[in-house]
This record gives sequence, C-alpha cells and structure tokens, in this order.
Amino acid sequence: MSDKIQNKAEELKGKAKEAVGDATGNEQWQAEGKAEQAKGALKQAGEKVKDAVKGVTD
Repeated sequence: MSDKIQNKAEELKGKAKEAVGDATGNEQWQAEGKAEQAKGALKQAGEKVKDAVKGVTD
C-alpha cells in the first residue's frame, strides 16, 4: 500500500511544482512538475496492473 501512496504523493508534488512554475513563469519547474506527474501516474498504472494480475492469480 505504501507504494501507491508514494506514487500519488509524487504526482501531487509534480502538480504543485508545475503550479509554482506557472505562477512564477519558471519553465524549468513547469517541465519538472509535468514530468513528475507523468512518472507518478505511470507508476500508479503499474500498480493497478500488478493488482489485476494478482487478482487473477489468486
């Protein structure tokens, strides 16, 4: 369960970083925020796949 929480936290951190980048006009933070969001979302999708496979094999 902690992996899911960490992945969601990474996604939320990315959203916050992107928002700060938007507010300050900092393109680097905007890009980093988008990248962190994508990374967190991808990890969450992987967790969902693992859960689905686990449900089939149980």
